[in-house]
Amino acid sequence: MNAKFLITSDNSSRSELLKKKIIHYYIANGDATIADIGNELNLSIPTVTKLVTELQEDGYILEFGKQDTNGGRKPSIYGLNPTSGYFIGVDMLKDKLSICSIDFKGEKVHLEENIPYQTVNTPAALDELCIIINNFINALPIEREKVLAVQVNISGRVNPISGYSYSLFYFEEKPLTQIIEDKLHIKTFIENDTRAMAYGEYMQGVIKGEKDVLFVNMGWGLGIGIIIDGNPYYGKSGFSGEFGHFRFFDNEVLCHCGKKGCLETGASGSALHRILLDRHKEGSNTILAGKIDKNDPITMDDIMEAIQKEDTLCIDILEEMATNLGKGIAGLINVFNPELVVLGGILSLTGEYISLPVKSAIRKYSLNLVNQDTEIKISRLGERAGVLGACLLSRSKLLGMIHY
Repeated sequence: MNAKFLITSDNSSRSELLKKKIIHYYIANGDATIADIGNELNLSIPTVTKLVTELQEDGYILEFGKQDTNGGRKPSIYGLNPTSGYFIGVDMLKDKLSICSIDFKGEKVHLEENIPYQTVNTPAALDELCIIINNFINALPIEREKVLAVQVNISGRVNPISGYSYSLFYFEEKPLTQIIEDKLHIKTFIENDTRAMAYGEYMQGVIKGEKDVLFVNMGWGLGIGIIIDGNPYYGKSGFSGEFGHFRFFDNEVLCHCGKKGCLETGASGSALHRILLDRHKEGSNTILAGKIDKNDPITMDDIMEAIQKEDTLCIDILEEMATNLGKGIAGLINVFNPELVVLGGILSLTGEYISLPVKSAIRKYSLNLVNQDTEIKISRLGERAGVLGACLLSRSKLLGMIHY
């Protein structure tokens, strides 16, 4: 199988670029005839036939039979060969990992969630990450050489263009992508976790045709993924989307970025955790009191379970945070005028507890003529948005579908 043309290159021949466009078409539209592709790409039938034949010979395209017509010669239908290549996505959370593999068509092959892992900024943690990824790949029922690319999601400042992460694993002069690639011997990409979540939702989630979208990642931290005209927006250095570091509060809470007053200090999973402990210390009651009093660690999963059990304190704090978050999103709507805002991340799993006060604040604080064009939806992929987005982005980046 000839995989060389898949690697993005400024020096690709016209034939190689057209092959990529044909694969892009199948990814976006599913199975189709040669005439369909010719019409879409403005190419002659003989040209498309030649390119599709070569893609068949390389193993990337399969013929799926004849299309039903009302009469005349029935054209053949072609589509992607799902077993021609595989892609791996890794989503790093605070104290665990999720790893997933997809086939060439984008269908999930294998998913492992809640793999124990402490995301700390040490060389040993990076080595352990690569060991876990290697073990996952080796356990797959496919030949290792068919794994075409890996993407690792990292929170914070990540430059996917240069391959450097400035929030985690910034130890050497070499790009982090090169360090991981040397350990895995597979093409490697890195990406900001929220942007990957936005892309996962765009490709396989709640986004259905909208091209201008904001994805709000309400996790331990707070960020946004921006989709403009169907493409992730990166900014100059890949640092777009740092929504959590808007100066929003007049407080003395020190954010992990080193500044005070960030939106994240009052509207994020870490804020919910901190405020819960503070309120309990001041005398407020919660079903988590037993664990807090024994100094047992309180995880986001514990807080989410308490909310589902209608813990009054946790719900009150969440709704206060949601109102402030809605004020911030109202500002984003005024700036971007998006078609859709998707609420994602672990806090989105609380459903209407968070979405109703967010929507109420958006209506109150955004411009009426702007917000009437914006729909607010909860993520469909939930906690899997990041890992599926990582898989899908690794495929899109390898095929040159992403424009930085």
